[in-house]
Amino acid sequence: MTNKTPIGQRCVMAFDFGMKSIGVAIGQEMSYSTRSMPAIKARDGIPNWALIEQQLNDWKPDLLLVGLPLNMDGTEQDITQRAKKFANRLHGRFGYQVETWDERLTTVDAKAYLFEVGGYKNLTKEKIDSKSAEIILMSWFENLYG
Repeated sequence: MTNKTPIGQRCVMAFDFGMKSIGVAIGQEMSYSTRSMPAIKARDGIPNWALIEQQLNDWKPDLLLVGLPLNMDGTEQDITQRAKKFANRLHGRFGYQVETWDERLTTVDAKAYLFEVGGYKNLTKEKIDSKSAEIILMSWFENLYG
């Protein structure tokens, strides 16, 4: 899939990869606006590809962003390779440009935000995963456009 949208005007879909749930968020570069989407259930890291394809068809993003889970010292952990494999499969299956982005501390930030706006009842796995995807996307925007 070739990207004709100029940098700075792209629609970006972000994923927070997990073995049981994959968080999803969508955002616009021009406005830095982001929003969480419903998380996609996964079985041993394998998502329902039809649901991902439906999201891609609905939103037609210009770029996909996959959070890269790293240890605090920047080294890789077991799930890092699984996230990279997921990113490669997104590209291979759907032809989108895919980038990875350091996701350290996004889950901590997501939990803090969700608790702040809704208390403990707001801390469901799906909400945490999708808020994490949104934070990954916001972090990526901030890095690009500071």
